Amino acid sequence: MAHVTDVIMRQARAEDLPALLALIADDVLGKNRDADASDPAYRAAFEAIDCDPNQYLLVAEESGELIGMLQITFIPGLSRRGAWRANVEAVRIKSSLRSRGLGTLLMQRAEHIAIERGVALVQLTSDRQREDAHRFYARLGYVGSHTGFKKRLAAAPSPDNALPRP
Repeated sequence: MAHVTDVIMRQARAEDLPALLALIADDVLGKNRDADASDPAYRAAFEAIDCDPNQYLLVAEESGELIGMLQITFIPGLSRRGAWRANVEAVRIKSSLRSRGLGTLLMQRAEHIAIERGVALVQLTSDRQREDAHRFYARLGYVGSHTGFKKRLAAAPSPDNALPRP
């Protein structure tokens, strides 16, 4: 990689799906997850994200190769005088290119998109095992202000029983 200025930031396209899944799998926690782009569940998930105006799948591209990604979900709320929030997740940088400023560039672009949408607060969660990521987010000004909880449900949605699109 020459310079982060050579990186193009854009919204993901359907043909990016295999590269997106490869970025997710190129990770300590993601390496054991099934990421087969031919699985119809992934195509259905991408289509649901792509057609929802409150979702934005941002990618970083260099010389035609996807080298980073993140997903922004815009959430309306009643708290904070009806302020909108942006939830950032699935932040990934190609492992061989980490610690070169790409993550900062990607997060800055996500914040810019959120500002353009009138968002008052950007939030994210990070797995407890990701200590390097925690330091990264702290350097960007994010504060560990809350404790998050998750609960796995018995059946994950498949293309046949996925939630309806808005």
